[in-house]
Amino acid sequence: MLPLKEKDKPLVRKLLAAGCCARCVLRFCCVSVQAAYRAPEQETLRELRALLEVPVQGSPGPSEGRGSPGASGPEVQAEPPSKRAKLQLPEDPGAPGEAAAGAESRVCVACLGVLQEFCDVAQAICRQIAAAVRAERYEFDSLVLSVSLPAQLGVREHSCWLHVKKEVRDKCLTLNKDDVVQVKEAFKWVMQGLLAKELGGVAVVTKSLFEVGVEFSHPQTDADCHFLASTCPSCFKPTKNKQSVFTRMAVVKALDKISDLAFLKHYPSPPAPVSSRCVLQDVQCLHTSLFIAGRYNKFSRNLPQTPWLIGGERRMESSVEELIAAPILATFRTDGFNFSSSGREDVDVRTLGTGRPFAVELLNPHRSRVSRAEMRQLQETINSSSDKIRVRDLQMVTREATSRMKEGEEEKTKSYTALVWTHKALQREDLSFIDDIKDLTLNQKTPLRVLHRRALAVRQRLVHSMSARFVDPHHFLPGPEDAGGYIKEFVHGDFGRTKPNMCELLGTHTDILELDVESVDVDWPPTVSD
Repeated sequence: MLPLKEKDKPLVRKLLAAGCCARCVLRFCCVSVQAAYRAPEQETLRELRALLEVPVQGSPGPSEGRGSPGASGPEVQAEPPSKRAKLQLPEDPGAPGEAAAGAESRVCVACLGVLQEFCDVAQAICRQIAAAVRAERYEFDSLVLSVSLPAQLGVREHSCWLHVKKEVRDKCLTLNKDDVVQVKEAFKWVMQGLLAKELGGVAVVTKSLFEVGVEFSHPQTDADCHFLASTCPSCFKPTKNKQSVFTRMAVVKALDKISDLAFLKHYPSPPAPVSSRCVLQDVQCLHTSLFIAGRYNKFSRNLPQTPWLIGGERRMESSVEELIAAPILATFRTDGFNFSSSGREDVDVRTLGTGRPFAVELLNPHRSRVSRAEMRQLQETINSSSDKIRVRDLQMVTREATSRMKEGEEEKTKSYTALVWTHKALQREDLSFIDDIKDLTLNQKTPLRVLHRRALAVRQRLVHSMSARFVDPHHFLPGPEDAGGYIKEFVHGDFGRTKPNMCELLGTHTDILELDVESVDVDWPPTVSD
C-alpha cells in the first residue's frame, strides 16, 4: 500500500494529468518511504488509480465486497454513485483513469524518464554500472553513488511545483519546495541495493573515498534554461573552465531569485511534454586522493626538484619529483600526481642529512591499500632506480597531516654548508667574528632569480647562528642556520638587494661556489622503523 492519504488525492490527480510519472507523483506528495519507489511503475500506477476512485455511501470496503472470502451475512447491494460525491473532486482536464492511462505511455514531464525506464530496468542498469566499475580495476570497500542530472530538470521541477502550489494552498495546506523528494534521491533509493549486489555486497553509503557517478543528458530540452540568462544574468557569468554557463548550481541560484510571475511569463506550468527520455551519458569512477609522504636526499648538482622546462622544451632529463613519483604511480595505478615539499633546493644544491620532507598526492588511485612490507619494497625500488636521490620514512598520510610539512618553509630552521670564494685574501682570524653571529636579521628584497614566480617584496629573515671553517686565503666554509632565507643572496648580496650580506660583513666581494642543505628541521613525517 502506498503511504498516501485522502488529502493527497487532488495532488495525485493534478500531477498525473500534468504528465508526471508515478514515482514523481510520490515525490511531490513527499513520500520518503524508499520501498515505494522500488515497486514497478505499473504497479504504482494501479495503486494511484485505486486511490482516485471515489468512495460512495454504503459501498463495500476493500475486504467486505460481494464475494469476498470469509464474508458473512446477506450480500449488500452497493448504491449507485451520487452526483454530490463526483462534485467533490477538483476540476481537472481528465478523469483519473484517463490521467493514469496517459501516464503509462508518455515521458514524464518532471524527471524526463529518469524515474521511469531506468528504474523499471534497474537490474540491467546496475549491471551496466558494475561492469564499468570492474573494467577500471579499482580497489574499494565501499562506494557512494552520485547522480548528475541535466540542469533543465531544475526548471521542470520548479514548473511542476508551481503547478501544484495553488492546489495545495487552496486546501489550506503547505508544500515547501525543499519537502519534495529530489529525483536523484529517488533514483538512488531504487539503485543502491541492486548495485551493491552486483558488486558482490560492497556497501553503498553516503560517504566514501570511492565514488561512482552516473550522468544523464537530454538534448531535446537543453534550451529550457536559456530564458533564465535574461531574467537573472548575474547567475550566468561565463568562465574559462566552464563548457556552459547553464550549470546546475547556476540554475538553482536563478530559480531562487526569480519570482513566480516572472517564471510563468517565460515558461509553461506544467512543463510541455517531450518525446524522448533522458540518456545515460556516462559512468565515471573517482577515488579520493591518497597521500604518500617521506623525506628525500638529493646527491646531484645537476638535478632540479621539478621538471625544468623552458619554452616547452626539457632542459634536464629528469627531476627529483619524477624519480620519486614514477614507482609510486605504477604501484597505485593513478591518473596523475601533485608533488610538494617543505621548501625546495636549487638544481645545483644537494640535500643531505635526514633529507627534506615531501608528499605526493595521488590523483584517482585505482589501488588504495598496501601493506607495510609493500611500502618498504616501494621505497627500495625508488632508491635502486637512481644514485641521484634516496628516500626514507615512506608512508601513507592524511591530507590534513600534510599541512605540517609546509610549516618548514617559513618557520622551521634549515642548516647549510657552503663553499664561498672571496676576492680579497683572508686569514683565519678574519673569519673569527662569524662564529659569534647570533640572530642576525636580514632584509631581503625578492631575489632577481625568483622574481618571475614570487611577488616583489622586502622580507625579513633571521640567521640564527653561523660558523666558518678556513680552507685557504680565498675560500671558506660557512655553516649558517636560518629560517626561510635565501642563502646564496646572503653570500653575494644580489646587487645590494639583501642587507646585510657577506660582502659587507667581510669588506670584500664574495660569491658562493657550492651549497648543501644539511638539515630541514621539520619533525614530520614520523620516522618509520625498518
